[in-house]
Parts: sequence; structure tokens; C-alpha cells
Amino acid sequence: MFRFQSFHMYGLLGSAIATGLVTTALLRRYGHTRDGQALHIPQKEKGWKRYVLGGICFGLGWGLTGLCPGPIFILLGAGIWPILIVFLFALIGTYLYGVLQPRLPH
Repeated sequence: MFRFQSFHMYGLLGSAIATGLVTTALLRRYGHTRDGQALHIPQKEKGWKRYVLGGICFGLGWGLTGLCPGPIFILLGAGIWPILIVFLFALIGTYLYGVLQPRLPH
């Protein structure tokens, strides 16, 4: 994907974004689910810092390990033991987020 030799990941990500946009627009327009339950989707806060910082953290982790968080467990199950380092740092990152959450821009 990052060498621009294949379109399948861009297609997958693009279709997920398009589906989310259309679904959210329809839910906001009609104001209720198919079951008739009232629905309120609050507007997001304005600002860019949380998106940029979150994207940088996620992108660095993904770039350094070469995988997104889900396959960590698959690789552990397959006996790829060096992935324990990635798993450990994922746990540390999650813990630090929990500790720092009150001070982070949400």
C-alpha cells in the first residue's frame, strides 16, 4: 500500500470512510434508528491537536511494528515470540493513556 503498488488497502479504507459518512448523515437526517429509537449524535469539538497527536502516535506504532494492533494476538498465538516486545509496549501505551487521559485534549 505505502509503495503505491496496490489499491486494495486504499479501496478498503476509502469504502469504510464513505460508508461511515453516508451512515452518519442518514442517522442525523432521520434522527432515529430502524427500530424507532431516538438518536442524538453530538457534534465533535473543533480543533486539530487531538487528531494530529493521535494520528502521529498510531502511525508511529503502526510504522515501527509494521502491523496494526489486532494481529499482535495472532502472531503471539502463532509462536512469533519477538512480538511480545510489541505487546508489552502496547500495554504500556494503553496504561499511560489511562493515566494521562484527564490531561489530554478530548
